Amino acid sequence: MERTIGVAIGIPQPWGAELDAFRASTGDPAGPLIPSHITLLGPTVCSHSDAELDAHLLTVARGHEPYSILLKGTGTFRPVSQVVFVSLAIGISECEKLAGAVRNGPLQRELAHPYHPHVTVAHDVPAPALDEIFSRLADYEARFDVDHFTRYEHGSDGRWRPVRSYPLG
Repeated sequence: MERTIGVAIGIPQPWGAELDAFRASTGDPAGPLIPSHITLLGPTVCSHSDAELDAHLLTVARGHEPYSILLKGTGTFRPVSQVVFVSLAIGISECEKLAGAVRNGPLQRELAHPYHPHVTVAHDVPAPALDEIFSRLADYEARFDVDHFTRYEHGSDGRWRPVRSYPLG
């Protein structure tokens, strides 16, 4: 059975709800469907069984130790894509290594753009909304520890739902 999955680090509370609210404030139609996260594997059509995915992702998780992330300030992918995000100041290389390991085995895929860990706060909304959230979150800061990542599945209703978490270390 084919389905669309993703793998991400969910942003813990209270910052997850806070960033979700910021994204919703931009009018981003995907905001209510996608919880705040740092992508490790973007939307990927997959026909592998849960057992195959779990075996791979458990191996990946066990091979990486927990680490800290510091979210700080904003960035954008404009003009390439109409995205504003909260940047990582600490934890970038750990996310890169983890994402690279996730994208192997049954989840091996080529990327359309170089991997850049971030938390999207606006996507495909009018330029004034992008500009406003970019300025509004310029001084944003949150620090948290990462001790797991999560596999998500894209539902027919457009929502991304957590399927299973994989503890690091």
